[in-house]
Amino acid sequence: MQQMTQPTTLKTVKREWHLVDVKDQTLGRIASKIAQYLMGKNKPYFVRNLDCGDYVIVTNAKEIKITGKKEQQKVYYRYSGYPGGLTIESYDKMKARDPRFIIMHAVKGMLPQNRLRDKMLRRLKVFVGPEHRFAEKLKTKSDA
Repeated sequence: MQQMTQPTTLKTVKREWHLVDVKDQTLGRIASKIAQYLMGKNKPYFVRNLDCGDYVIVTNAKEIKITGKKEQQKVYYRYSGYPGGLTIESYDKMKARDPRFIIMHAVKGMLPQNRLRDKMLRRLKVFVGPEHRFAEKLKTKSDA
């Protein structure tokens, strides 16, 4: 008798917790690793049409590094929807104001642009310093 591969369903998805310390790491490289955890691409039963990713805790967001001249040249745009409502903020000012946004923005750009993206982003927890409030969740599994 032949053994058939079982299709992936939401009941078979097992979510784990990963701890990622971004101290002195490059923004783009670590953001792609975080995006893979959120999508679930590290699992053998990954399918694109289901949200089978894990929870990711990011610590030390204020100590993220970027390469080249991006510290002087990179800008973030916001538009309120009103005439004249375009706000442009440089990387330096954004890092001083909210370093969590820098990582969230980079990871959001690396996730698929579909209905599952918001669900995946809800499982991303970013903290400015080394301490976080999910220590009891990480006792099962930790990954860096």
